[in-house]
Amino acid sequence: MKPSHSIFLYGKDYLTSGIALDISLGKIQGGISKENREKVRKSREIVEKIVEKGQPVYGINTGFGPLCTTKISKEETKILQTNILKSHSVGVGEPIATEIAKLMIILKAHSLAKGFSGISEATLDRIIWHIDNDVIPLVPSQGSVGASGDLAPLSHLFLPLIGLGEVEYQGEILPTAAFFKETGLEAVELGPKEGLALINGTQFIAAHAVKVVEKLHSCLSQADIIGAMMIEGLQGSVKPFYDELHALRPYKGNVHVAKRVKRLLKGSEIMDDHSDCERVQDPYSLRCIPQVHGASRNAWLHLKELLEIELNSVTDNPIIINENFTISGGNFHGQPLAMALDYACLAASEIGNISDRRIYLALEGNSPGVPKLLMEDTGINSGYMILQYTTAALASENKGLCFPASADSIPTSLGQEDHVSMGSISGRKALQVIENVEKILAIELLTAAQAFEFRKPMKSGLFLEEIHKEIRKKVAFANKDRVFANDIKIGIELIQHKTLINIIKSVGEKRKISLETEFSNEFEVY
Repeated sequence: MKPSHSIFLYGKDYLTSGIALDISLGKIQGGISKENREKVRKSREIVEKIVEKGQPVYGINTGFGPLCTTKISKEETKILQTNILKSHSVGVGEPIATEIAKLMIILKAHSLAKGFSGISEATLDRIIWHIDNDVIPLVPSQGSVGASGDLAPLSHLFLPLIGLGEVEYQGEILPTAAFFKETGLEAVELGPKEGLALINGTQFIAAHAVKVVEKLHSCLSQADIIGAMMIEGLQGSVKPFYDELHALRPYKGNVHVAKRVKRLLKGSEIMDDHSDCERVQDPYSLRCIPQVHGASRNAWLHLKELLEIELNSVTDNPIIINENFTISGGNFHGQPLAMALDYACLAASEIGNISDRRIYLALEGNSPGVPKLLMEDTGINSGYMILQYTTAALASENKGLCFPASADSIPTSLGQEDHVSMGSISGRKALQVIENVEKILAIELLTAAQAFEFRKPMKSGLFLEEIHKEIRKKVAFANKDRVFANDIKIGIELIQHKTLINIIKSVGEKRKISLETEFSNEFEVY
């Protein structure tokens, strides 16, 4: 593992999506404090005492789900825990991204280290070993209904503990048995309650939510920047971004977006040239950027706040409070995140939807000085017309994906689990929509940069001028048709690498100026 800048203590320190991502990238190393090791030991001892006494406690010496009334003998409790990993490993579909699988392990380690799950130190240490050494299990993407937690994906995640399943190590996929043979590692022997503690929880949903928080944040930040570029290219009005307007309807997201866009346009010769324009108002896709982008910001903030509660919670079952008090409850139910992820999915889709409308607006030729289809010699050239076909297709696809997965429930476990969250689907869909939005924003970025060229030699605002320069290093101005797919690919890379955000930060640091608002800390990942 790469040298760490600091140590995060599983189970003790407060976990955020940003810290989880840093651990997954090797920027922060995880450990366990003496205090939490003692909590883990005590919880384990309580489970062993329960087994000795023989008093029925769900999941420790009983079967699971509809078999909760079936008592398991002391001798069979260990077999039960191994069997649960095998029987619940029923996932299908392509494996999830390695980064998300690693996040799942990180989130599970943090939950188990709180000392309410009855896990053993040895098992917990092996889990952390997988994180530190980047030995990441393969986890199928489909099969979880989001209650009792993410049973199928978590089962696959922890099959390697008992020598089964597959792992990815140094870019190679290996059967765990072959990896053990190569490294001399041995399987962990699971004790009572351990198998259930491993597979009961919301870590599949939460790991997807971590990536949604990160990627949607990037889209929102870059959408504001690109929207400002389009306002400038089409010489829209800056008045809809004035503080006086948003003070009368002060949603945090709206105020934040309006201030950022106004500051991005500050000092623009193009906007100054338009100050005496007789146009009364712009179409909504320009004028209502604070309201639309702001609403999506508010949805993002809601998910972030709920996710932080989830990341620092114990979500398995049963919960070991003390020797005389265990609770079989429903902390594994994914509904709190499932609904928020569906909301975030819609929020992301709307960013793509309004972006597509701005692209269409740029092609109409209604802005003085900007030609129809963003090219002067049309007829023989189609200009940027067909790029909008792609954004229309992507925006439509996103709308189809916006049906809330959490609105559905199909009973499982012979009716014992008669209401489930489908939150795993919410998380997967949200990421799919966000990836489509990245593509839409890439095309708007290219479109806005093309429109800007017709405003030269006037200069842009300080921040946007540097962004235009960077774009032109990668993508040339188009005065005739070419294979625009190549341009789009570069645009997507710029969006995915957060290039616009990095330029804004760099310019701000050099000139000692920023786009921060009173809500900036709330609208950050960390």
